[in-house]
Amino acid sequence: MTERLRRLELVYLPNPVCFLTCCTAGRQPLLASPQIHDAFVEFCHAALSRNIFVGCYVLMPDHLHLFVKFSDTASNPSSWAKSLKNTLSKTLRQQGHPSPHWQKGFFDHVLRASESYSQKWLYMAENPVRAGLVRNKTEWPWQGEIHPLRLEETCSGGL
Repeated sequence: MTERLRRLELVYLPNPVCFLTCCTAGRQPLLASPQIHDAFVEFCHAALSRNIFVGCYVLMPDHLHLFVKFSDTASNPSSWAKSLKNTLSKTLRQQGHPSPHWQKGFFDHVLRASESYSQKWLYMAENPVRAGLVRNKTEWPWQGEIHPLRLEETCSGGL
């Protein structure tokens, strides 16, 4: 069995913005619903009390993409993502969806330039179109921006 790649324990950029992707277990289509969207938005607003800012996001049926800015070097992306998954799992259980809901781990990428941010946002915004769920990215209801992140470019123009 191949050993999994380890995550960086520390991020060496002040106030980094991360691009995160979390996938459902077995790629089950569980996430594109009003209840999950509401729980996600509420969780992201609550993160503000810990100086964690969620920027743009897209909830797809079987995965989610989001930008997160950790304004404190003590913030741990792994713990935060685990907490997000637990919160959404609670809503899924209330809807009658049995566990497991999530693949282990998540994908993360620390953004180092606005070009990277723009590339990732374009990928995210076009995801529902590529999946054949909508004709235009603006038609997808399970996307948005919680907090404008301070980078050279923002994604609000793409919503």
